[in-house]
Amino acid sequence: MKVDFDGVQAFVAVAELGGFSRAARELHLTQTALTRRVQKLEAYLGLKLLDRTTRRVELSTVGREFLPQARALVQDMTSAVERLKDMSRLGSGQLALACIPSMSSHVLPGLIRQYAQAHPDNRIRLHDGSSTEVRQAVLDGQADLGIALHGEPHPDLEERRLFSDPLVFLCRTPHPLEQAAEVRWSDLHDTELIGVSSFMATRIFMDYQLAKRGIRLQGRYEVQHHATAINLVAAGVGAAILPSSTFQPGDRPGVRKIPLTHPVVRRQVVLLQRREQALSPAALAFRKLIEQARFKP
Repeated sequence: MKVDFDGVQAFVAVAELGGFSRAARELHLTQTALTRRVQKLEAYLGLKLLDRTTRRVELSTVGREFLPQARALVQDMTSAVERLKDMSRLGSGQLALACIPSMSSHVLPGLIRQYAQAHPDNRIRLHDGSSTEVRQAVLDGQADLGIALHGEPHPDLEERRLFSDPLVFLCRTPHPLEQAAEVRWSDLHDTELIGVSSFMATRIFMDYQLAKRGIRLQGRYEVQHHATAINLVAAGVGAAILPSSTFQPGDRPGVRKIPLTHPVVRRQVVLLQRREQALSPAALAFRKLIEQARFKP
C-alpha cells in the first residue's frame, strides 16, 4: 500500500493551524496546491477528513479520529529524515574497513585516531587480512573500504593510489651493514634474512629481486607477519627486508632502518571501494580523511 505522505502532512497542517492559508504558508505551498493534496488524500481514502464552509474549516468525525495517527506519522517521518540529514552532515554511523596488516603498525592507528576525534560516536569494524582477502571483503560488501596493495584491475573495484612504500633493510646493532647509508641488493649475499611468508606480497617482491641477482635467501626463520619479523630483528635473530611503513626509527632500540637501493623497490598502497556504490556517511568521512592524509613511509 502506497502512503500519500504529502496528503497526510497537508491534512495535519490544516488541522493544527486551523485553515488552509496558514498551512500553505507553513509548508511553502500555494493554497491551491495544498487543497489538491488534501483532496487527493480524501479521494484515496474515500472519506471526508475536513468539513469546509466559506467561513471556517473543521475536522470531520473521521478526521478527528485520524488526526492523532496522522500527526504521529508526520512526526516520525520528520524525525527520521532529520536523523539522516544529521548522519550526512556529521558523517556519523558505522564504518567497516578491511586493511592489510602492515598498515596497522603506524599508518592506520594515526588515521583511526584522527577519525575517532572527529567522529567520537562512530563504530569502527576492522578486518585485517592479505591484499586478496581485503579485495574480496570489499567485493562481498563485508567492508565499505579497503586498504591494500595495487593488484590486477577488477571491473567492480575502484582503486585510488595512496602512497608508494619502498622496501628497506632492518638490522640490529652490531651488524656488518649497520653503518651503511644505503644497502644494495647485491650486498645481501651472506646476510641472515628472516623470511616473511611466501603468501605475502613483500616476500614476492623480495624473492624476485634476490633471484635476479643470483642471491639465495639465507635464513632459518620464516614468519607470517611483518610485526613478528621486527620482533626477531630486535632480538638479534637476523635481519629483514620489510616495507618502510612498518617501522619508524626509534620503534626498537638498536634497530636500524636503512634504504635498500639498486634498485629501489616500491609497493603501491591503494584505497579500494566497490565501483558505483554510494558510501555511507561514516565511510565517506573516512575516505575524505585518508585522501587528505600525508603519508610518510
